[in-house]
Amino acid sequence: MTTFPGTARVGNFMGTHVSVDIRTALPTRELTPVLDHAFRWLRWVEETFDPDDEDSQIFRLNRGQTLRQVPELVEVLHRCDELSKATDGWFEARIDGRVDPSGYIKGWALERLSRALTQSGAVDHLIDAGGDIRVRGSASPGKRWRIGVRDPKTGVVRRVLFAHDLAVATSGRAEIVNPRTGERQEALSSVTVLGPDLGVADAYATAMYAMGPVLARRFGIELGEGPYQSLIVTRDGQEFGTPGLAAYSGAGTLLAG
Repeated sequence: MTTFPGTARVGNFMGTHVSVDIRTALPTRELTPVLDHAFRWLRWVEETFDPDDEDSQIFRLNRGQTLRQVPELVEVLHRCDELSKATDGWFEARIDGRVDPSGYIKGWALERLSRALTQSGAVDHLIDAGGDIRVRGSASPGKRWRIGVRDPKTGVVRRVLFAHDLAVATSGRAEIVNPRTGERQEALSSVTVLGPDLGVADAYATAMYAMGPVLARRFGIELGEGPYQSLIVTRDGQEFGTPGLAAYSGAGTLLAG
């Protein structure tokens, strides 16, 4: 883990690079413990929810072993069940008797972290973990954050968004299967979902990628009637974005993602 001068810190979380950039003008003596706590939280989430770690609660759950009383585990499994219903089963954390909330847990953890930073007084911040991004406040006084939505396979910036308060989740790097057939989905290049909650956006992006082009576009249009917008990129490079994306165009400061 590396600490940069100022208020930025980077590390690893769930197999990907994660950075926390705080722009709120707070004394170093206050910011250092805030960042320390942030990365302790991420380590705890990984240790608790990694389905391949024999000491994790998810691994023990799948083996039918005794679990610790972890309220967050109950919360995550409950939300995964709700998201499965909301996506008609296209987001599914329980397949073939095995529980794996990976399609939700990273976004959920970063959303919780963002709320904790805000409560600690670090109201202006950007968190980026492999293209899952949460911004709040300002990059500099009065300036929105500038977020680059990148293709997870090529690194090409597909869209630039500007916002003071936004969650952006992109699926396409990890292997995602059709939960109804168990076959790997390969018809899309990426799906990006943005809205008010990173955990929900993460789950929706995973579900839409699993759906394939036709169902994903239909589901994205339905989402676009509410607070979540989407950008779908097919294998041949065609882009399909919901009209609400236009609300995030304009001038900004920092390029993230």
